[in-house]
Amino acid sequence: MIRRLIVSYVLLVAVALAAFTVPVALTLTSQLRGDTDASVRREATTMALLLGAGDDASRDALVQMAGAYSVETGSTVQAVALGTGAGGDAVSGLPRPEPDAAVDRALRENTSTTDWGSATPWGTELVITVPARAQAGPGGDVVGAVRIIFPTDELTDRFWTIWGFRAILAVGVLVIAAGLGYLAARWLTRPLRQLNAMASRFSDGDLTARSPVTGPHETQTLARTLNQGAERLDTLIAAQRVFVADASHQLRTPLTALRLSLDNIADGVDDPYVTEDVEQATAEVVRMSRLVNGLLVLARAEAQATVAEPLPLRDVLEERLTVWQAAADERGVTITLAGPLLAGPPDDRLEVLASPGHLDQVLDNVLSNALEVSPDGGRITVRAEPHHDEVVLEILDQGPGMSDADKARAFDRFWRGHGLTGRSGSGLGLAIVKQLVTDDGGAVTLRDAPGPGGLGVRISLRPASPRSGG
Repeated sequence: MIRRLIVSYVLLVAVALAAFTVPVALTLTSQLRGDTDASVRREATTMALLLGAGDDASRDALVQMAGAYSVETGSTVQAVALGTGAGGDAVSGLPRPEPDAAVDRALRENTSTTDWGSATPWGTELVITVPARAQAGPGGDVVGAVRIIFPTDELTDRFWTIWGFRAILAVGVLVIAAGLGYLAARWLTRPLRQLNAMASRFSDGDLTARSPVTGPHETQTLARTLNQGAERLDTLIAAQRVFVADASHQLRTPLTALRLSLDNIADGVDDPYVTEDVEQATAEVVRMSRLVNGLLVLARAEAQATVAEPLPLRDVLEERLTVWQAAADERGVTITLAGPLLAGPPDDRLEVLASPGHLDQVLDNVLSNALEVSPDGGRITVRAEPHHDEVVLEILDQGPGMSDADKARAFDRFWRGHGLTGRSGSGLGLAIVKQLVTDDGGAVTLRDAPGPGGLGVRISLRPASPRSGG
């Protein structure tokens, strides 16, 4: 929009400049041409009068005048007198013009001619031919002709001065207009840019974003409306978070009591049918507990009550892998570390920015999903490497993978994919991962793992200090 406003402003100024300067330049050019024509014609007419006088004194004066004019202007003065020779006789002291139509018209038709050589705006020479009469007045007999060949070099220089000055002035004015147009466009679009910044922050999850109420009446009204809507939405979402957190917290106690009761029942019953029913009920209670715990984690994460701080990536990874190693050993699943940040020397103390506990929960959810879908004897690869201004952590499994449609929905809450979370998942694992990573300024995506199957969870983290990477 700023570019369009600047272009519109510059075009408007350009049209105004053209409407003012072009007619003035054309008028000055026409005036310059007319003044030059009149001046040269006046000199030619004066010389023709001297030629028409016929006496020696006038002829001498003609030669002197022609010489002085030639020195002053660089012109060539030619003269011819009627006589017995073809095209007339030469005048002593002056060159005779070559016989042509202009000379013939002057001698035979008593007509003056002007030849600029070109119409736009002129050629290299101005040629004026005038007849010389025996006496003053229109009734005198033609006795000869005078021709002045006037060079137009100086005239051309003045022409370019007229147009060049105005062209330079126009360019300068357009440059100034572009600068002023940019400032004006920035000033005019400032309220819209503020609204856009507020909308961008709002779409990123910052519900505290508000727009200043500035600018024209229309944008002020729009800003007030958006701010009021944001206030209302922030209030509703805050109330929802409080409700989810409170409900999740309150549900944990009865679920724990219910599981203990089911365990007691299972211990005191020998009937295999009753035992099977109790085990199914216990499994559902466990799944419900996971769901409640996931909701509580999400509610706390969305509250954004913590601040990211430097954490040693390798230490956190090794600690969480130690916790999950026992579960992996039961399935015969191998967990390996790869990448320059994990396969290198153990003294590499790369730190990433993450809120306390966030990275632990992210790794727990991703590793839990990877173990669940990995086949017995499979392999889970954990890679970490620097990439430009971020640290990329990737967990690759050898499970069934996910289709593109499933990848697009995998981060939705309560969505349970067949290959990723199986039947026992709550559908909140990846939603929690995305929320925690995003809160810490990172990003998480899914891709196909190398090989015939499997899924890769790619987590981008912010380094605590600048680090060169490929």
